[in-house]
Amino acid sequence: MKRFSLYSTLIVILAVTLTSCELIGDIFQAGMGVGIFLVIAVIAVIIWIISRFRK
Repeated sequence: MKRFSLYSTLIVILAVTLTSCELIGDIFQAGMGVGIFLVIAVIAVIIWIISRFRK
């Protein structure tokens, strides 16, 4: 219940302090950062797997 309270408080603070355009922009920017990280991680794993098979 405390976790839910923390999340709801955070959402209310974000809703009050940020305008909707800023909030949506920040969400997309965070999503883009996570997406880039995941793509780099997948490429690194593929390169690692290929290097293991070449030995």
